[in-house]
Amino acid sequence: MADFILITGDKANFNPTFGIATVNVRPGDLIGTGKSKINQKLVCVDGDEKNVIVPGCLYKTAQHTIPGVGMIFIESLAGNQKAKKTKSGGKPVLLKGALFNAKFKVLAPAQQPSTPNPIPDTTLEYLGNGTFMTTNMKVKGT
Repeated sequence: MADFILITGDKANFNPTFGIATVNVRPGDLIGTGKSKINQKLVCVDGDEKNVIVPGCLYKTAQHTIPGVGMIFIESLAGNQKAKKTKSGGKPVLLKGALFNAKFKVLAPAQQPSTPNPIPDTTLEYLGNGTFMTTNMKVKGT
């Protein structure tokens, strides 16, 4: 099924729920490396999603209420987010699609208040998801 092709400047919007963790999310920016252009911007192709990294995101859990910090990135695309036929420079273009899989990697653990010392979160990664927002409302790929 045809869907809008992603281009440089489009956003990866992450949902704030990553398992039991709640993350203060910010959008990530897509940078296309395809050979084709839409609206004078390079199209995104397979692999460009790996460069979407959002550092410095605060998080906490129900038990760990002293915020920690980590980074969000796209773990994998849904089947409808990579074109099967439409290519640029020999690589499949990326499509808006549905939900991609995301990962939150803990860099400084959130902590549970406790005396004499707070108890750190021992989970190092949390899984979540997100969606793409595109400014391309004209060109679709399949």
